[in-house]
Amino acid sequence: MDDFLAHPQALVEAACQARFERCPGADERKGYPGLRAPVPAAYSETLTELLDPLIRLNFGVPEELPLRKSPCAFSVTTVAPEDLGPLQRVPHFDASTPHFMAVMLYLCDERHGGTAFYRHKASGLQQITADQRERYGDLIYAEMERCPAPPRYFSDSDDCFELLGMLPARFNRLVAYRGSLLHSAIVNPALGLSSDPRQGRLTITTFYDF
Repeated sequence: MDDFLAHPQALVEAACQARFERCPGADERKGYPGLRAPVPAAYSETLTELLDPLIRLNFGVPEELPLRKSPCAFSVTTVAPEDLGPLQRVPHFDASTPHFMAVMLYLCDERHGGTAFYRHKASGLQQITADQRERYGDLIYAEMERCPAPPRYFSDSDDCFELLGMLPARFNRLVAYRGSLLHSAIVNPALGLSSDPRQGRLTITTFYDF
């Protein structure tokens, strides 16, 4: 959804006042490669009121399943490519449950990349379900041991993953996708990995499960 909020700049200003902290797993070089901070409650409530019926309709979620939601979080990408851990250098999935949804609001423009989706070549998988999770994990860890990914943010196809397509970033664009899909943030380190919400790759991330 483009032009999602009537006043998106108000959230950028809220991010400038927020207290950002390193994400869990940062010391182990795992998880989101940057900083996160809480988002104003009004955004969270409005987002859920709008998206609950839309997600159920467009992604085939049964009406009887209850909604569970993560806190909304401002996110800014700050980790330099050379400091990324092995799992941060390859596409990932968020969860293998059937109705886990990732929702992202871009508060940065197209210069900051977007979100891309991939197929794992050895397995042919582009979506990791619960029954495939263990097999996929064995394959990806073996590949990383045999041929470690270079210290960079993932983007184009390589020997292990095929790029299927990308959702480009655009200021005030909201995107929703299944968290079980193999994906990666497209990051442009040439712009600088700034912790300043006005300059950096600022997004709001929310996860829903049903």
